[in-house]
Amino acid sequence: MAKIKKKGQSGSAKNYITRTQAVKKLQLSLPDFRKLCIWKGIYPREPRSKKKVSKSATASTTFYYTKDIQYLLHEPLLQKFRDQKVLEKKISRALGRGDVSDAARFERNAARPEKTGKPRYTLNHIIRERYPTFIDALRDLDDCLSMLFLFASLPSTSAVPAKMIARCERLCQEFQHYLIVSHSLRKSFLSIKGIYYQANIQGEDILWLVPYKFNQRIMGDIDFRIMGTFVEFYMTLLSFVNYRLYTSIGLKYPPKFDQLKDEQGAELAAFSLEGVNIATDSGETKAITNGESEHGPDPKVQAEVNKLVKQLKDESSNGGTPMETDAEGGEETATDAIDKFEAAAPGGDVLPQPEESNSDPGQLFSNFTIFLSRETPRQPLEFILRAFGCKRIGWDAVLGEGSVTTDKTDPSITHQIVDRPVVRAAMAANGDGEDNQTAQKLALNQRYPGRIYVQPQWVWDSINDLELKSPELYAPGAALPPHLSPFVKSAPGAYDPTLPLDAQETEAEALDAQLADSNGEEGSDEDVENDMDVDSDDEDEDEENEDDFGGFSEGEGEEDEDEEEETTLQRQRELEAELSGKLIKSKPVDAKMKAKLEAKKALDKKAREEAEDLERAKGMLSKKKRKLFEQMQYTNNKKSAEDVKLRSKRRKLEKEKEKAKANGKA
Repeated sequence: MAKIKKKGQSGSAKNYITRTQAVKKLQLSLPDFRKLCIWKGIYPREPRSKKKVSKSATASTTFYYTKDIQYLLHEPLLQKFRDQKVLEKKISRALGRGDVSDAARFERNAARPEKTGKPRYTLNHIIRERYPTFIDALRDLDDCLSMLFLFASLPSTSAVPAKMIARCERLCQEFQHYLIVSHSLRKSFLSIKGIYYQANIQGEDILWLVPYKFNQRIMGDIDFRIMGTFVEFYMTLLSFVNYRLYTSIGLKYPPKFDQLKDEQGAELAAFSLEGVNIATDSGETKAITNGESEHGPDPKVQAEVNKLVKQLKDESSNGGTPMETDAEGGEETATDAIDKFEAAAPGGDVLPQPEESNSDPGQLFSNFTIFLSRETPRQPLEFILRAFGCKRIGWDAVLGEGSVTTDKTDPSITHQIVDRPVVRAAMAANGDGEDNQTAQKLALNQRYPGRIYVQPQWVWDSINDLELKSPELYAPGAALPPHLSPFVKSAPGAYDPTLPLDAQETEAEALDAQLADSNGEEGSDEDVENDMDVDSDDEDEDEENEDDFGGFSEGEGEEDEDEEEETTLQRQRELEAELSGKLIKSKPVDAKMKAKLEAKKALDKKAREEAEDLERAKGMLSKKKRKLFEQMQYTNNKKSAEDVKLRSKRRKLEKEKEKAKANGKA
């Protein structure tokens, strides 16, 4: 006889467990249970049927997998939480007895784990469990960096202690130093939320958000306990990642930190990096400052490199490299040309073509000495400029320590970044000048010779395109070009503000725009000679009738019917003009206009045929697939309509600018 199954011992009732049951099973408090689940990566689950899992379950009941809770039973942190609970009970009992000295002793012992021999808990083993490989840790670094940079900019409160803020800020600056030394930063974007950065580390793209340096207001409706749990985990993760990154490029971790410089606002300059000389077995170190090493290369390695370079020069002088001589005897010759990816069929996907680029991210600003005016954001500009090779950056003394020069009259400065309007001073009769308070405080309408003045956006646009932009476009007071996100790739047919209209508008849009321009010019001429025209209402009605006429499905029948209707309408106009006694204005036929109208008719006919073919193809689909296809069509048509609207708006603005220029010249 088969064994009788009991309720709640198989199926969904066994696979799921409520949060209350899990807390009782682990013998933890609810805050400790939340911490443990966040650190171990265990999240609530939603069963298909809550009634099958538990009859008493409500809409707010939280469920977990039973196997996940069983897995937490073997976590070493459980004992640490229980020890903490025991300590709290001892302190509360001592206070209840009125023995304050014992309570203070318990608290001192808990605050000094290095003396009592009972260390506090660490999350090192959890990091090793959740990220078995270093690539896994890099892939999960986006949220980590965004959270730590956010907490580094917060003010200290009871919920966010100052030690946590200082720890977050130090870890973030250590990570920035690695990006500066390795030149791993790729792109950045200024948005309303903050500044987005993207770096490429060991082939993985990492994107994070850094808030602007404003005074943050701590709201009461934010649960900082949950966020603090994530920050505690992320701090351990980033310390592991920083150690691995520093050691991979031969640097000591943690770097030396000067507390005095940091108190004076040096920030990145408060760190001094030390590199281990891997070529020798001795423990000699070399200090690295501003990306430059004081010691030269190893003599043995340099000798081998010189020997190899000499061999290559001898081979080239003897008549080509061995690869070229081998290619001469073969059928194909080796070339340095880059392969191009072409579409296999017409209408296929257009693949991005590889381009040979000689630009090195670490050399973009290497030849410049840049001075930051005090109204510019120093922290992001310093980080970006150093990451792209600039080794000499100066700023005003009020912005903090660590600059190459604080004298803005230094003749070695090649570029100055300003974010104020051009000086406009009005000289009175007595010689006093009244200038606007936000103007750049230089000599009256003068600048330092040999120096280029640009706005901060010049730096961001230059690094995103990996080429130095023209400084004239970013001069102080100039209308800046659009700052577009480098993370959004433009789809074919979508509106792109960086391209001219001719390069992105369709043939139908171009014809409609040309016809609208010509109709506008004709309309202005007709307003002058209204008495020579036939009644305009009749013409409008006839044109509407022509537009409403859809035609037949056959192409030849459509053309014949259109011609017959045009001759009939022309005959009707002549008869009406003869009865009313008005003169018929003979409209001159423009050859260009006629060609445009013919092209417009051909495009309309082609569009009708494509729509009919599409409808016939949709009839072959099943109902489910047809609905899905119609939804896709609706989305695409909606986006295309938005793109057309943006292009028409831009076309209108460009025409207005042309008219304003023409009127100004006149």
